[in-house]
Amino acid sequence: MKTEDKMQEIIIDGNSLTLEAVEQVACYNTPIRLSDSSKEKVTKCRAYVDKIIESGEIVYGLNTGFGKFSNVIIPEENIAELQLNLIRSHSTNIGEPYSEVQTRAIMLLRIAVLAKGHSGIRLETLETLVQMLNKGIQPIIPMRGSVGASGDLSPLSHLALVLIGEGEAIYKGERLPGASAMQKAGISPVQLAAKEGLALNNGTQVMTALGVLNLLEAERLCRYADIIAAMSIDALKGTPKAFDELIHNLRPHPGQKISAKNIRTLLEGSPLRESHRNCGNVQDAYSLRCTPQVNGAVRDACSYVRGILEIEINSATDNPLIFPDEGKVISGGNFHGEPLAIALDTLGLAISELASISERRIEQMLNPALSRGLSPFLATRPGIDSGFMIQQMTAASLVSENKVLAHPACVDSIPTSANQEDHISMGSISAIKLCQIVQNVASVLGIELLIACSALDQRQISTSPVLEKVKSALRENVAPLQGDRLMYPDVNKAIELVRSKRLDEICPEIG
Repeated sequence: MKTEDKMQEIIIDGNSLTLEAVEQVACYNTPIRLSDSSKEKVTKCRAYVDKIIESGEIVYGLNTGFGKFSNVIIPEENIAELQLNLIRSHSTNIGEPYSEVQTRAIMLLRIAVLAKGHSGIRLETLETLVQMLNKGIQPIIPMRGSVGASGDLSPLSHLALVLIGEGEAIYKGERLPGASAMQKAGISPVQLAAKEGLALNNGTQVMTALGVLNLLEAERLCRYADIIAAMSIDALKGTPKAFDELIHNLRPHPGQKISAKNIRTLLEGSPLRESHRNCGNVQDAYSLRCTPQVNGAVRDACSYVRGILEIEINSATDNPLIFPDEGKVISGGNFHGEPLAIALDTLGLAISELASISERRIEQMLNPALSRGLSPFLATRPGIDSGFMIQQMTAASLVSENKVLAHPACVDSIPTSANQEDHISMGSISAIKLCQIVQNVASVLGIELLIACSALDQRQISTSPVLEKVKSALRENVAPLQGDRLMYPDVNKAIELVRSKRLDEICPEIG
């Protein structure tokens, strides 16, 4: 789905959140509010929790210890202290913090889970989280330390620290103690009651948030990869015969058909194509001819991951789960990150292929033995000028890095918590390395875009009208290469264009 108009407000009911709405809140600060039905469910669930506490019934997570301490009964007078200790003791993540965009996505997804009304949190606690998000308080959540077993316990604890007036947060661009940020925003910190600590830090919202943001960018990169590939194909005087609908109808993978149609559409009306129609070229190298098969397979992988994430963002993933209508509190394993770990590992290795085949097209354009008349490395004065020689090395470096990062994290498991948590997903690692993979892919595509535009310039015959618009968008900030110059600013501008969503505006017909 392409970028929609910015939403005015998003209603959270725990059941109907979309991936696009997550991006709207995270990237554009779209405000949220709880639905009336959600408020009723949360209030009803909390009343049932209070009833259990008053009855003295022993229930895990309400009046017991946690994990390996689940058999330790907690006296009623220590229950509030237990919740506070849980958040403090579990706030152990280290390293650089998540970005403000990532943190906002995490906060939204935690609110959405609690809004389902099966976590036992008080409505006033949930409303405080909503205020924090709407007023722009972003807790400092260090990136590393979650194993994705009981969900993202440690990073979600860092989120909850600010809710209780501890930890650190970003507010209006300033890093502050959590209490100061809350005070400046006019929000009163929360004193946790029974079950609330566990309701706040038990779940998969960190890995899910990263998954959502990266999937949406990966879907965009699939579209942009088709656009940039079409430019390279035309610049290399490639034949569009391989994209004929007849071929792809005989192997009707959905993504492959879309990608082939995109490239056909993008190459329509190209004078450059017409200039060599009778050149005798029968077929091109795989990196040109098989682009729909490769890019299409990535698209299909994205579709699988989208399905997983659409379920996850509307699911209850903490433990225990409370069912007031049935009179039950049930301990289970919905916090386990395996569905996400497998999906995000899959997305990482799939999206890497966009960069892998892109780098091969770069080689085709720069290698004089392959480029069909282009100057070596597109240099103006070969030998005196190096042209884009080293940009291919940069792309190769990023592609090679992705090969390492694409190794699945989900196949690893180190038991924790005295073997109570004896199988873990490592889904947070899947999510963190996916962030880098997607960034690397965007960078390689940016390099290909830069080089394809230069190759088209050398042909001195225009490409299709729509691809000319893409080239013009790059030329707004990157002048044609007339000789060697400082190159990294050009590369950065090209990458910025790839990540800006501008290509969607230029090529709205691309699916």
